[in-house]
Amino acid sequence: MVLDPPLPRPLVGRLVVIGIGLIGSSILRAVQARALAGAAVAYDASEPVRARVAELGVADEVAVTPAEAVTGADLVILCVPVGAMAAVAQAIAPHLKPGAIVSDVGSVKGAVLKALSAHLPENVHIVPAHPVAGTEYSGPDAGFATLFQNRWSIVTPPDGADEVAVAAVSAFWQAMGANVETMSAEHHDLVLAITSHVPHLIAYNIVGTAADLEEVTQSEVIKYSAGGFRDFTRIAASDPTMWRDVFLNNREAVIEVLGRFTEDLIALQRAIRWNEGDTLFDLFTRTRAIRRSIIEIGQETAAPDFGRERK
Repeated sequence: MVLDPPLPRPLVGRLVVIGIGLIGSSILRAVQARALAGAAVAYDASEPVRARVAELGVADEVAVTPAEAVTGADLVILCVPVGAMAAVAQAIAPHLKPGAIVSDVGSVKGAVLKALSAHLPENVHIVPAHPVAGTEYSGPDAGFATLFQNRWSIVTPPDGADEVAVAAVSAFWQAMGANVETMSAEHHDLVLAITSHVPHLIAYNIVGTAADLEEVTQSEVIKYSAGGFRDFTRIAASDPTMWRDVFLNNREAVIEVLGRFTEDLIALQRAIRWNEGDTLFDLFTRTRAIRRSIIEIGQETAAPDFGRERK
């Protein structure tokens, strides 16, 4: 995929990325490739990760402490698990300059907004965001500059947020190739419960169920995995800390969607039990159309085997 040419001047003066996993390292790589920041600063709580970031050369500076990282920052992006947001906000709060923008990349927004608002000073701007992009891999080596290209980044400013700060966060994601949508944190959490959180929960559950079946050994599950189960295992390989925090911090929306899913699953079970072929056919036709719509808007590939390279 070809990157757009860099902007004529940096979009951000001093950018700080805290938490250098897949998303954090991809932000740094995209910023570096497009010359979006005057200085890009990285910080991670793990010393080995900081050392690896320095080796990779994806940041202009690798800070040793959160305070060192955010001093003088114009834009701070928190790329840590949702459950760690409050602690990180508390650590950086005394060191942020007035007018600094603090954002994040968490896939839960209501809990993040609450955590940041509780600990950050009133003279900084809180503009949460969520890039709807990723892979099952993690760590600083997993990132790549085009991760956000033609993917959605959802910005969820609180009521009364500074319009200039909101525009700056939106422009930052657009400059990395993302499509930007703005919505409330509450609406975001319900939408993502349907499109991401519950599907992940189902994947974790079905892979665990298959591994636990007494009649089927785990080695057979691995050996004879067909396409459907294999794709569930890809989703279920996602970072366990991140997803634990997602479910604990978006529990209301997840439980609501799970209730609806359970009702639909029982109806589907009934259709199979009573040989209701038309009901099954209608459902499968409708879901097939949704898949085609996702491909048509460029959010997935129509290539065989989900675009995987055959070896």
